[in-house]
Amino acid sequence: MDRRTFLLASTSAALVSLTNTGFGWALAPPTKPKARVIVIGGGMGGATMAKYMRLWGDEVAVTLVERNPKYVSSIMSSLVLTAQRDLPSLTFGYETLRSRYGVDVVIDDVVEIDPTRTAVKLASGKGLSADRIVMAPGIDFDKVPGLDDENRMPHAWAAGPQTTLLARQLKDMPSNGVVVVTIPKAPFRCPPGPYERACLIADWLKAEKPGSKLVVLDANPDIVVEKENFSRAFSGPHAEVIEYRSGVEVTSVDTAGLTLSTSGGLVHGDVINLIPAQRASSLVAATGLIPGSDGRFAPVDVLSYASIVAPSIHVIGDSSATTQPKAGHIANQEAKVCADALARIFSGERPDPAPVTNSACYSTITRTEASWLTAVFQYDATAKVMTPVARSFAASDGWTPKNFKEMGKWFDALMADTFS
Repeated sequence: MDRRTFLLASTSAALVSLTNTGFGWALAPPTKPKARVIVIGGGMGGATMAKYMRLWGDEVAVTLVERNPKYVSSIMSSLVLTAQRDLPSLTFGYETLRSRYGVDVVIDDVVEIDPTRTAVKLASGKGLSADRIVMAPGIDFDKVPGLDDENRMPHAWAAGPQTTLLARQLKDMPSNGVVVVTIPKAPFRCPPGPYERACLIADWLKAEKPGSKLVVLDANPDIVVEKENFSRAFSGPHAEVIEYRSGVEVTSVDTAGLTLSTSGGLVHGDVINLIPAQRASSLVAATGLIPGSDGRFAPVDVLSYASIVAPSIHVIGDSSATTQPKAGHIANQEAKVCADALARIFSGERPDPAPVTNSACYSTITRTEASWLTAVFQYDATAKVMTPVARSFAASDGWTPKNFKEMGKWFDALMADTFS
């Protein structure tokens, strides 16, 4: 497949087929690289970028800098709350990137980026330089007034210890208890995610904590995505458990009393899943890639994801400001557009003038049924943004056990494409 055709491939078969062709070979790091790329962040965007830069970049040396030795997927992590998944099943390492694709993986923390010199300083004291830097550091969370102990109200919006903690809090809660899930103003990571989590927890509460209630506080005026399915779920199978309140913002919290002060009054819960508003990683802001005093994400040229402030720095995934959703599948797609663009640039060409990306995700409506949502985005040369292709934005009509099974296949294929 050519690169643009591959960007459109969203089926498990297409992704797994491409992955399997690599089992019999390995790419050695270039001895005399014609260009060097540093990738910061080893999540869905960063790992994909490192892999495909080596696949598509002729004699391009790639260094991936990541603070953690393994990546824990936030995709599917809400199933940990209902004991249907565990964190090891969502954990992926970087050995294949090293051994098969010749990526230099450095486990360290980036403390400073010099966009003028295209250089990076690490916490260990080591310095790195390159022709281009690609940043994929994910998101940071806004501080919530009064939240002096996150363990009392874990967000669990970055899979890891907080996911396990929230699962334990739910398990330890007595029957007839109250769970509160808060949803920040958009944009936030994984638009369907909080609504999916609410459905999943509600379904679990009915079986494991009879008489309990789930209060959903949505800072948005309405459900932001897949409205028909989630509205039907809230008013249908989960009507006796879920109380959905739109347009309710959290203004401060009392962690000791497990109470939220909101624009709609005080709300108390036995378990509170407080998901704060989100913004680009502080490293992106510290590098000066977010102009203005009120910006939250880094504006980029989506032909290559080059920063509009510092063109030698590229920002992909959740930290970038684009018209595409902030999600793992899209981060994977943005990484491929960026890798393709840099491969062309290093060969003396211009980036593809008409990139295309695909977004797909599944949402668990019950513990055994799921819905799906998909869209294709293409470049609008006039507006210089990615826009949904006409009639490509689609959602399932309801939820089924078959979709739940397909969700597992989609996840396995996406992870294989990113890390294998």
